[in-house]
This record gives sequence, C-alpha cells and structure tokens, in this order.
Amino acid sequence: MQPILSLTHVSKHYAMPGGSDVVCLESVSLSVDRGQFVSVQGPSGSGKTTLLLTIGGMQRPSSGQVVVAGHNLYALSPGARTKFRATHLGFVFQMFHLVPYLNVIENICLGANSEADAREQARVLAERLGIGQRLQHKPSRLSVGECQRTALARALIAKPELILADEPTGNLDPENTEEVLQVLAQYCQQGGSVLLVTHGEEARRYADRRLRLEQSHLG
Repeated sequence: MQPILSLTHVSKHYAMPGGSDVVCLESVSLSVDRGQFVSVQGPSGSGKTTLLLTIGGMQRPSSGQVVVAGHNLYALSPGARTKFRATHLGFVFQMFHLVPYLNVIENICLGANSEADAREQARVLAERLGIGQRLQHKPSRLSVGECQRTALARALIAKPELILADEPTGNLDPENTEEVLQVLAQYCQQGGSVLLVTHGEEARRYADRRLRLEQSHLG
C-alpha cells in the first residue's frame, strides 16, 4: 500500500545577508503509512514547525520532494495545492488559531469541506470531545483545554487522510493532554494518519513510531 506521506531528501535553507544560510531542514526523508501515528520529538529551534509547514504545502522546500496521498505537492499550482490541503490535510496548532468572533460550532464548521450536515457533524464531534455544552460560546469564554478540543474537532470534521499536529498539548494540563492524544490515536485506529511534533515526551506511549529531529536532521 502506498504511504500517505513520503518525504525524499527534503531540505529548507534561508539565505541571510552576507551570503550565509540558516539551515532548518537538511536532507530529511520520512515515510508515514496509512493508519500510523508518528511522533517527532525535538528541542525548540530544531525545525519541527518548518517540517510541518513543508509537509502541509505552505512552505516550499529548498530541495527534495514531498508526496502526500500520491500527489507531489510542490508540482501543483498554488491554487491546486490550497484545494488539496483543504481536502486531504488537517492541522492542529499549539495556539489553537480559533476565530475569536465565532462560537464553538462555527469554528468547528470552518474545517468542513461541505456545508451539508456540517453543523450536525460538528455537534457529534463536540459531544465526543466533551464540549457539547459549549457550542454557543466564543473562544474568550473557553478554558485552554476547551479551545484545544475545539481546534481538534475543526481538524477532524473533514475526515482528512493526514493530521499534522504542532505541539498540540504544549499548553494543556495532564488530563487534557491525555484526552487529545487518545482522540488522535483513535483517529489512526479508524484509518487516518497523524504526524505530531513536540518537544515533550507525552506522545510516546500513543505513537506507533517515535523519531527525533535535532540540528535539522531527522533520525
């Protein structure tokens, strides 16, 4: 079976004044199978967020190839890449990125590919994640854990093939951390895939594979 994600010798360098380069990723190769939960651990500044942005089609690599669901992402036009990202990928961020003037159900529905049944699907996800009683509340009235669960529901509603999670438990207490990781693990058991980057150890017992990114190299 073709992997959901394949990176081949992906590098990302930034040119700096004076002719020097900042190296964020150096010849990174990675394969993620369908149904697999992969965690990538590394310290701040190791290139974790750059890795996810590159996989997510938002940051073109300096060299190498990124293939998601059989598509070479950076061979697509910008418009086609945006459409592909909305259809195949889900994103969960440490800082949530909820729209402050929308309530919980409206924020969740932003992740849907179709308006048909979106609100009902959002209600089901919210109930599953323990925020069903908060659907009419805006982010300013939510706890940190409720904000993260809202962001997670937004990523799940379109049933993407691959979820990219950037420090999704970094701001959470142990109880909420466990809840988020359990939901991500269950998503993989249902056939989805997860690539999670973190500086901590929390995901170790949920991940099928554990890798380390350090000084721009993945191993």
